Amino acid sequence: MNIIRQDIQAYIEREILPRYDNFDAAHRRDHAEMVIRQSLELAEQTGADAEMAYVIAAYHDTGLCEGRERHHLVSGRIIRADQNLLQWFSPEQIETMACAAEDHRASADHAPRTLYGRIVAEADRFIDPETIVRRTVQFGLEHYPELDKAGHYERTMQHLHEKYGRNGYLKLWFTDSPNAKRLELLRQIIDDEPQLRQLFNEYWEKLKNG
Repeated sequence: MNIIRQDIQAYIEREILPRYDNFDAAHRRDHAEMVIRQSLELAEQTGADAEMAYVIAAYHDTGLCEGRERHHLVSGRIIRADQNLLQWFSPEQIETMACAAEDHRASADHAPRTLYGRIVAEADRFIDPETIVRRTVQFGLEHYPELDKAGHYERTMQHLHEKYGRNGYLKLWFTDSPNAKRLELLRQIIDDEPQLRQLFNEYWEKLKNG
């Protein structure tokens, strides 16, 4: 069972998780908390240090404060710069955690360098098919308001194929994780254009009018 020291947890909940409240809807505090839960489960399964996995997950998207494109690198920089972490971790552990945050991005051109990078990369991918379609539509509405409905559908379809499709760039690092089965279900939806369009239409109406 994973036990996180109370002072670490208090610091994270007071100083780090509130940063997510200002990010886009797909990267709010509930996302960080989901990555924390899944990271702790993977840490227990693999024998990794639970407190390191916890901190990495908490910081992994903090770099979004400087934009999406380089957020993983900025997250690593934020970990290295946080002197408070020296209360609980060695400089070597902090460097390992920073590298893991840098390696978590799905579109990275290299595999995670450590077990901790693989843990946070996997934990960051809660592959619930309908949630992914909804968040893709949601992201488009927030960031591309100039597009009409047809444009949003094309953007949604292109993104899903590029990231989650059978030739997409997303990789799973634990083949026996629940994500593997859920990814196959998502790919079946992506391959079934009528079903994908129906889901898009449902979320379009809810998000556009809600």
